[in-house]
Amino acid sequence: MAAELTSTKLNPESHLILDQPLLRLPHELARRNFKTVQRVIEREKENVIPALKEAANASLSNTHTPDQTLAALDAMISRMQGLKRKMESLQEEERRIHNQSRKRIHHLEELHKIPSLADVKYDQWSRVRLDRLLVDHMLRSGYPESAKQLAQEREIEDLVDLGVFTQCQRVVESLRRGDTKEALQWCGENKAALKKSQHNLEFELRLQQYIELVRTQDQSKKFEAILHARKYLTPTHELQNNSEIMRAAGLLVFSQNTHAEPYKSLFSQDRWRVLSELFVKTHHELLSLPSQPLLHIALSAGLSALKTPLCHSAYTSSSSNSQSTSTSVCPICSTELNDLARKVPYAHHSKSYVEGDAIVLPNGRVYGKSRLMEISKNLGAVQTGQVKDPTTGEVYDEDDMQKVYIL
Repeated sequence: MAAELTSTKLNPESHLILDQPLLRLPHELARRNFKTVQRVIEREKENVIPALKEAANASLSNTHTPDQTLAALDAMISRMQGLKRKMESLQEEERRIHNQSRKRIHHLEELHKIPSLADVKYDQWSRVRLDRLLVDHMLRSGYPESAKQLAQEREIEDLVDLGVFTQCQRVVESLRRGDTKEALQWCGENKAALKKSQHNLEFELRLQQYIELVRTQDQSKKFEAILHARKYLTPTHELQNNSEIMRAAGLLVFSQNTHAEPYKSLFSQDRWRVLSELFVKTHHELLSLPSQPLLHIALSAGLSALKTPLCHSAYTSSSSNSQSTSTSVCPICSTELNDLARKVPYAHHSKSYVEGDAIVLPNGRVYGKSRLMEISKNLGAVQTGQVKDPTTGEVYDEDDMQKVYIL
């Protein structure tokens, strides 16, 4: 009874390992919103305070007429009204983030109130988590409308990151269409954070703009490309490899039909796909988002608990055959999960569940001897002294069976 209670006792901390991004992202968004507020206030302060001093001094020294002073004050009031509208918008965004964080914390707190894995409340909580993982997977796979519909039906809009991934997907699609405008705009909004990034996204985007100018082979465009390189590429030479700058310069004497490397690769349209992937990596890094879908991470953990060396061996597991009479379909060996499970570690089992009279047939399959003899007898069509593999249907002599010893 004690062992049963121990096995069903819920450990919230182990469950919440997968849910760290649930709170990380709102925290990061709140921090970025606060930084934006700081920048807006500093920018307006640098403009309004000098203008106010100038208007006051001009009024006192009678260098401005009353109409000019009133016009200056009206301009400052108009600027302050614009600042007020921006601050109200940013305040509304902060309020939304705080409300989202509150609901996510409440969702995680519910797990600490569930005493056992057998509790019906745990099934309900797990269902919500599964819905969250499915929405996350659909957003990453480029199905924002389906993700939004599922989130609305399950009423979990505040527990998923629809806005963030929708914006990311929009930029990715623009890059795949051959447009760098939205990606560069995003880089401008996150310029300070990108300085700490290990990816040189903005440089690669500027380089692609340079490549597109050179691709035309028009002399005026080439001159424009040189000016573009001086403005955007060479100022970053200390952060980049000199070889990248040299290769970019070498493009000027090659056409897009060249077979010479690395210029052929630079002119390749595949660079747009590489840029979109680089943007996704950079975007997720800045927002502390996992590089893989959370559904894959959760599945990998479960698959690792089931995986054995036989699952990816040269022999097909008996459990991979739905017609097998020895066991059910193995998730690891299924066509849907086989590739995902290929790189996960094997399960570590401290207790063996292999039958005590295990034998191995010439085809490499392992069965319990007494159970195999009984199955062969029930299947029929075998002579005395022979056994039949219930999975493949192969028939062997009993002398061909070899005893298996578990180390």
